[in-house]
Formats: sequence, structure tokens, C-alpha cells
Amino acid sequence: MKIKFLGAAGTVTGSSYILTSQSGKSIMIDLGMFQGLPEVEKLNYLPLDFDCRQLIGVILTHAHLDHCGRLPLTVQAGYRGDIWMTPATRELTELSLFDSAKIAKQDDKEVLYGRYDVEDTISLFKTVDYHKPVEIGDFTVTFVDAGHLLGSASVEIVERISDTESKTIIFSGDLGNIPPDLLQNTEIIPHADIVVMEATYGDRLHPNEEALAVIQNEINAIESSQATLLIPAFSLERTQELLHAIMHLKKSGVVASNTPVYLDSPMAQKATLIYQKYIPLFNDHVQEDFNNGDPFNFPGLEIISTREQSQSISYSSGAKVIIAGSGMMSGGRIVGHAARFLPIATTRLLLAGYQGEGTLGRQLEEGAAVVTIDGRKINVAATVTKTGSMSSHADQQQLFDWLQKISGVKQVVLTHGEEEPRAVFAEKIKTETDIKIVVLPTLNEEVEL
Repeated sequence: MKIKFLGAAGTVTGSSYILTSQSGKSIMIDLGMFQGLPEVEKLNYLPLDFDCRQLIGVILTHAHLDHCGRLPLTVQAGYRGDIWMTPATRELTELSLFDSAKIAKQDDKEVLYGRYDVEDTISLFKTVDYHKPVEIGDFTVTFVDAGHLLGSASVEIVERISDTESKTIIFSGDLGNIPPDLLQNTEIIPHADIVVMEATYGDRLHPNEEALAVIQNEINAIESSQATLLIPAFSLERTQELLHAIMHLKKSGVVASNTPVYLDSPMAQKATLIYQKYIPLFNDHVQEDFNNGDPFNFPGLEIISTREQSQSISYSSGAKVIIAGSGMMSGGRIVGHAARFLPIATTRLLLAGYQGEGTLGRQLEEGAAVVTIDGRKINVAATVTKTGSMSSHADQQQLFDWLQKISGVKQVVLTHGEEEPRAVFAEKIKTETDIKIVVLPTLNEEVEL
């Protein structure tokens, strides 16, 4: 049994793994986009170090671009088999891939794939509910809730070696921060021989702070100064978490009901409509909110569709909140708002998620006084606040707790993490558990299990 690592090996993007059985049959788990530094993004354009025509199946853990963004390359390379995922992941992935193709064309980037490639890819999508096994060649594959994103999954893969022998490998996907704001808790798979798991926050704990209190403080601050709060947000999950939080803040009266909140992300608007179709996937609290109305709507919410409407926000006076993508400020409408409002001292910027290396968000998180946006030098006079309490990734202790609850583990492979977090987490596993084989693979390395 072997795994080849086509991404997320020393980075937090580009997730992709090829699992090959003892009989030589191969399946792919994820094929995500590389994001961040230019030298990392260039990896998207290299030929895949694997012949996709040999695959007997493809599995997708969830709809974030760093896990699904290169899927059309499999079709370009001749793959015509099934691509398996949960129903919610299917809808969100369609949205993500069409948006990715559209943005690449608009931004005059080197195009990885176009709309027709996306349509060909979607035609191969197959859905399966949580806990319902599906047979793919030598493998039995079962999805369980990872608690990270609507429809996200950890994947249990059992290889049938003989009538009496089998081997179980778990791919964690991205594991959720417990307790999640919107979703059910991350599920545990009780037994495995091998675990391939993410290590995004393998070297740190999330801050002991309440996300709701942080958001309230930021909005109250701009209400007092009649200023602007910018919140970069991913269209999937983070935007819905923010809308849900602000709904409760306005409902409780701690934020003014008439303070406008501009949702300036057409993709986030579409994603929110998809979220409203999968009420059973939410936790009890959010399901109760659904019983009382729309948990993502409130007085003062203004939906922005066109670029002209987006640009006109600059001319609105008084306190206002602008929620726009992308979450790491690597593109999208938030960049235009940043260029306009960052030089103003009363502006506030709330970074509510992970900021990848090389992104505008990371520069601002690290205190840059001057940033470059669209070739222009922009002075940063705004107050920048970072909260890790809204992270949708498990922190070190949550990762460790998840792993410890799996019996029989003989080998752990750490992926989806920068080098320092992976190394720190590997040492913790070796010193605090009986698992002594911990592998930190490199890009395109193949590891025997």
C-alpha cells in the first residue's frame, strides 16, 4: 500500500493524495489548488506527477478550493471515472469551480481550465451520504462528518487484502474547530492502521476568546466613530458564520439595528442559499434559529451584486460593515475596499481566519505599514485586529484529541501544514503516544505504508 503526495506536503494548500492498493489499483483523494506565494501558485501549472487514466476513482473531502480547485485537470488528463463526495459538497464544489474559472479569466491569469472543463468535471460527480459505504475497486470508502465546512468529510478507506485480512486508512480532510459555530461536531472514526491528517495548527492553540464578543467590539467601535469595518471572508462557511453572529448581536440589541452590513460577494450569496437547503447538517442551536426565521438575515443587511454597487459603498456616509472575499485578501472585492479605506485612521480591519504566507492578509496581520494593491503603494493607517477564535480548523489540542480516540494506529502521516507546525505536532505525537512512525512527506514523494 502506497501514498503519493501531489500537494499539501509542507504547505496548507494543494491537497492531493494518490492511494495505491497492494494489487496496484489507485484512487485519488482531493486535487486542490495551490495558493499563496507566487512560487507556490506556479505549482498549479506543472503537469500532474501521475497518470490520471490509471485511477479507478476520485474522492473529494470538501469544497474549499485548496482541496477541489484542480479537479478539472483530471478530466483534461483523460480521467472518465466517478468523483465521489457528499451532496452538500457537490453543490458547493460546483459553485467554487465555476467561480474559479470565471475569476481566472477576468483577472487575465494563466487559465488552468474553463467553463466547459468544469461542466465535464461535474458530469462525473457522484454523491453519497455520511456513513454509507461505497465500493471502489479494492477499497470500501465511508465518509464521516469532519465539522469543518458544510458537507466536509473525513474518509475511512478499507483495503480488502484477502477474505480474512484488510487494512484501514483514514484521511482526515480538514478537521473542524470544536465546538463549531454552525455545524455538528467533528466525528471520530474508531479504528485505523494508518492516519493521514492535517496539521494546519499543529503548533498552537486557538485564543481563549469569544468570537461574538470580538465582532461586537469591532462593530461598536465603528458605530462610535462613524467609520468602516472591513471583514475579509471566505464565501464558504466564514461568511455564513459572520452573518449568523451579527444576526444574534442585532437581535440582542448590543449592535444597532440600523448599522448597515454590506455583503459584497455574489459567490457568498449563492453559497448561503445552498446552506439553507441542508438544515439537518447544522448543530442544534442553528437548527433552532432556522425554526425562528433565517439565521443569516437581519435588519440592515444589504446584498451587493454588481461591481457598480460595490464601488458606490465608498460614497455612503456613517458607520458601516463590509463583508467581502477573499478571506486572505488575495483577490476579490475586498481588495478594492482595502485600497480605499486602509489609509483612513478610523477604519478597522478584522482578520477572522488563517492568512496564508505571501498574501495581503498575512502582510496586514504582521503589521505592514505600507502594502501594494494593484501596483499602488497603500499606506495602512487602519486598526488591524486578528481573531483566531473563528478558525474552522482544529488547533493542536483538538487535532491530538481526535487522533488519540482512534485505536490501533501504527503510522501517522502529517500533511496540510507549513513545516514548523508539522514538525512540532510530529514531536508531540512521538513523545505523548505509542505511535512512533510519523511521516512528513514532501511534494511528489511516494510513501510505503
